[in-house]
Amino acid sequence: MIYFDTSYLVRLYYEDVGAAAVRSLAATDNIACASHGHVEMIAAFHRKLRERAIRPAAYTALLGQVRAHDEAGAFQWLAQGPEIFARIVKVYAKLPASVYLRAADAIHLATAAEAGFQFVYSNDAHLLAAATHFGIEGRNVIGRTS
Repeated sequence: MIYFDTSYLVRLYYEDVGAAAVRSLAATDNIACASHGHVEMIAAFHRKLRERAIRPAAYTALLGQVRAHDEAGAFQWLAQGPEIFARIVKVYAKLPASVYLRAADAIHLATAAEAGFQFVYSNDAHLLAAATHFGIEGRNVIGRTS
């Protein structure tokens, strides 16, 4: 099983830079993500609708594809409990001021680490840079980060 953050989940459905590489990686194993990643992905699609990058019909189709894949068991959505949040608090307590770590990224990293993943796949430069503070390695098969 491999852990994808939201930037990679979106590329499974939306043709963006690096989508082919992400899809190739996804074909090698099952995908896991923090449960909030599901909502982040839907929010990203809605943003594309709001910004008119996709049309309403495409948005509806994306939601249908995600729902069908989810119902087929394509994703393992990992729940967050007290241990995840305790780990995040511990990391922030020791995190250097120079590290930019958003709460949602911390949830991804702590969830992956607590679930025993050695790697988290992302295109987010901040998440990738913070991964080591959670005892895991950030990887990006796309090559350039956002």
